[in-house]
Amino acid sequence: MKTKSIELIVNGQAHTVETTTRRLLSDLLRDDLHLTGTKRGCETGVCGACTVLVDGEAVKSCLNLAVQAHGREVTTVEGLAQDGVLHPLQEAFMEHGGLQCGYCTPGFLMTACAMLNDNPNPTEEQVRDGLNGNLCRCTGYVGIVESILAAAEKMRGL
Repeated sequence: MKTKSIELIVNGQAHTVETTTRRLLSDLLRDDLHLTGTKRGCETGVCGACTVLVDGEAVKSCLNLAVQAHGREVTTVEGLAQDGVLHPLQEAFMEHGGLQCGYCTPGFLMTACAMLNDNPNPTEEQVRDGLNGNLCRCTGYVGIVESILAAAEKMRGL
């Protein structure tokens, strides 16, 4: 199988990785870089558990090849906290019941991060719309939506 050396920045750290041209970004992150916060869910792009940011945009890492990340900046859920301080989204998810089992939570956090970067003052309807590509089987989404709205308010006040 053909391999290629790729360079990418993940959570602020430069990496050079030898990978096959057919390897998924989710597999590279989990298996090669040991960033297991990125979850493998449906592996068809439906559930959103594998969502990461690539150059600030939310992408489903199970639908993207690792070689597509060459020369780009990738942020996983492990990269949200800075210097041991949780990101406001992470705090809000804990405080407002935005997580249950936690399997889908990294994808929701990364989707919400991109959403709030684009729109720091979303309405409830905009948040619900923005979460359209993420599935949770444990909650009724109320806590997730409340968490994102609370984080948005806190982030605007920073």
